[in-house]
Amino acid sequence: MMFRFRHKRLVIFADGGHSARMPAPGPPRPIKTPCIQVCAVDDASGLCLGCFRTLAEIAGWSRMTDAERDRVIGQAPARRGLIAPEKLGEA
Repeated sequence: MMFRFRHKRLVIFADGGHSARMPAPGPPRPIKTPCIQVCAVDDASGLCLGCFRTLAEIAGWSRMTDAERDRVIGQAPARRGLIAPEKLGEA
């Protein structure tokens, strides 16, 4: 059985060996998002009143590709029309 102990960026094995230094992880890459911190889902359309995404899209956002995110963001104007204007503070 081999145990690994992590110390900073060096992996130490129980048998005294070690791995080559691993590159330092950089900060996470920012993800484009339409979120405006208004998180309320419209029952009729199933869309968030702030960003016009579905709950499934919101939940899976970090796993989507950039192209998939761009497609969803591009659909926002059409999706906005699916929500009654009074729910958006318009009327």
